[in-house]
Parts: sequence; structure tokens; C-alpha cells
Amino acid sequence: MSFRILGVDPGLTRCGLGLVEAGRGRSLRLVDVGLARTGADEDPAQRLLHIANELEAWIRRLEPDAVAVERVFAQHNVRTVTGTAQVAGLAMVAATRAGVPVALHTPSEVKAAVTGNGRADKAQVQEMVRRILGLEERPQPADAADALALAITHAWRAHAVGQVHGIQGGRQTPAQQAWARAEAAARTGGRAQRVTARPAGRG
Repeated sequence: MSFRILGVDPGLTRCGLGLVEAGRGRSLRLVDVGLARTGADEDPAQRLLHIANELEAWIRRLEPDAVAVERVFAQHNVRTVTGTAQVAGLAMVAATRAGVPVALHTPSEVKAAVTGNGRADKAQVQEMVRRILGLEERPQPADAADALALAITHAWRAHAVGQVHGIQGGRQTPAQQAWARAEAAARTGGRAQRVTARPAGRG
């Protein structure tokens, strides 16, 4: 039994994408990580279309059981936050169209979950993501590491899994149902087992 989470660090120039596969304990493995890039000199509508196509392609290819997106907050740079919010919306729409539950996590929530410090800098997040996933090198650039950190945060929040997937009106996939049962058993004294890693393909 395993559960796949796609993390999305929204950005109009660089949108981080990272998918991890979780077992019933805290065991995690990297499946794929990358970026959807657009140029600042391109037409805004075309930039959004490119990112939307990338998001849909990742969801179709990797079949995540959940999508974790960074919750966007207002910043001093209004132009930046507008593009970030637009991309976050694209991720939510792409996931919903595919029937995949969506969860939103704040940057401080992710930093605290991964590093234990809600004010951790990007280098600390990258290093902890490297350690957690057993990678030889830190994920680069920071947008990619942030996407993986989002996926890790969601994977480790057993209560979030139950709540977010519960709102789907009972339309959970077999993987979602099995994950919820396993987490419930763990909370009541069931013993977590490490899941053998599988190839990236699900077929």
C-alpha cells in the first residue's frame, strides 16, 4: 500500500513540481521532481496556458492520490503575488478536474513540518528534504525543493489526509481508502510497516 502526493510550489516564472510516494509509516521516496518554466517577456495568457498544460501532464502521467499546493499570501510585490495566486488556482483546477483531492499548506507550516522551524531559510529546507528522501544532493532550484517539502508535509499529516479526502463525499480511490484505514490503525496502536519502493510507473 502506498500513497502518492504531488507538491506544487506555484510561480509564474518557475513552478516547482515534486511527487513523493509514502508508505504507512513516515517512509517516503522521491518519484519525480522538476519545474514548469515560462519567460517574463512572454504573453501572460500563454504563460498560464503552458503551466496549466504542464500541471495536467504531471497529474496524468504520475497519477497522484493528492495534490498539495502552497497557500498564497499577499506580499509587498503585488505583481508577483498575482501570478503566484493564478498558478495556485491552475493547480487546484487541474487536480479537481482529474478527481484528485487538493490540500493547501502555508509556507511556515511546511517549514515547521520539514525542519522543525517555521522560519527556516531555503537552504535549510533543501537540506532537510535531501535527508528525508535520502538524496545524494539537495534538490535544485529552491522551487523544486519547496514542492517536495509540500508533498512531504501533506504525507506526514495523517489528520489532514482523513479530513481532505473525507470531503470528497465518499468518492475516495482505493489507495485513499487504504491510506485512511492504515493511519487510523496507527493512531489506535497498529504497527506501521515500511513499504517497498515501486518504480515511478503505476501500471
